[in-house]
Amino acid sequence: MPARKLYFESIRVGDELPALAKAPVDRVQLSRYAGASGDYNPVHVDELYAKSVGMPSVYAPGMLVMGMLGQLISDWARGGQLRRYNVRFIKMVWPGDTVVCKGRVSDRHGSGGRYFVEIDLWAENQKGELVMKGGSQIQLFYSLEDENRQRSGQSPIVVEVPRESLVVPAPQTATPEAASSAPSVPSAPEEEDDEDEDSDEPRTGASSKKTAPREKPAAKTASLPVAKKAKK
Repeated sequence: MPARKLYFESIRVGDELPALAKAPVDRVQLSRYAGASGDYNPVHVDELYAKSVGMPSVYAPGMLVMGMLGQLISDWARGGQLRRYNVRFIKMVWPGDTVVCKGRVSDRHGSGGRYFVEIDLWAENQKGELVMKGGSQIQLFYSLEDENRQRSGQSPIVVEVPRESLVVPAPQTATPEAASSAPSVPSAPEEEDDEDEDSDEPRTGASSKKTAPREKPAAKTASLPVAKKAKK
């Protein structure tokens, strides 16, 4: 029986990937991973060393959890091509923790005979705490007929699929709500007033008002360093 394959025509935005629950992490697995990856960092395999540097015990390498999320994608997107895969480490995974990998289709689009889906990925421990999050892009054949055509050297089936995303509906639904509740939407005019204040820099009152809104974005440390690096 041929292996199950995934095709673009059967995927919808919001589809959830079957959750993948891994066996509890143990020290034997950490030792095996160290040998397989060549990463012999003692904080992952040497209990005494880990405690000497302030850790309660050894802990799992982040790349081990990344591999678990990668397995979720490879098991689900059979017949597809992985175009992008990235993760961000959120919380440490300790011996005894059970990692559950999850995912959801967040975007789909296609043009010129090439079809892509974007997947939101995340991993949780047995307490439901987020330990890793990321995303991936998968390229797929449109259908079985499309695959057969391309594998026989024919041109692909071309269907123009406009971008569908979970991110797009949010501002669209929020906009009419904001319009209906006109008295509770002073934020937009305030931003315009800030622009006017920028044009009146000599005014002392305007300068004092600008300090408060500028302190709020400064707290978003994730965005500021990225902007500075992009300028460099």
